[in-house]
Amino acid sequence: MTRPTRVLMVCTGNICRSTMAHAILDQAAARAGVDVVVDSAGVSDEEAGNPIDRRAARVLRDAGYAVPDHRARQIRAGELGEWDLILAMTSRHLSVLERLADRTGVEHAGAPASASDLGQGPRICLYRDLDPEGSGDVPDPWYGGHQDFLDTLEVIERVTPVIVDLAR
Repeated sequence: MTRPTRVLMVCTGNICRSTMAHAILDQAAARAGVDVVVDSAGVSDEEAGNPIDRRAARVLRDAGYAVPDHRARQIRAGELGEWDLILAMTSRHLSVLERLADRTGVEHAGAPASASDLGQGPRICLYRDLDPEGSGDVPDPWYGGHQDFLDTLEVIERVTPVIVDLAR
């Protein structure tokens, strides 16, 4: 029996982007019958203990997703080696993760090209490195309005099937 693929989503405070991506991947993998362990964290502790942002929760609910009972947390350097795939929402988050890995001696590689790349130590990359329509940062909806959250949802829904396929 093989172990599940372990995926960690990372953004700033862990109340919008990473939590939305976490919830959507968790639900998509369950529907597809793919064994995945999903979690999310932030590079900052500023939102630690807070629930998902109410605007993110609304967008998830309106799109037919269950809203997770999640509390924001900051990533711990010691956990990096526990994940197969660590997905940073922005290049700044990626830099923080790579510095943490380098400082703690965790060997890591970039974006996986196929499922066979997973399970051999953490792959740390930008979330949108897996986006079939482009690369770069996942839009930050925090300072915007409802449309900004919908734009973020659109990116996450486009990337999620790619992650599910990698985890098969």
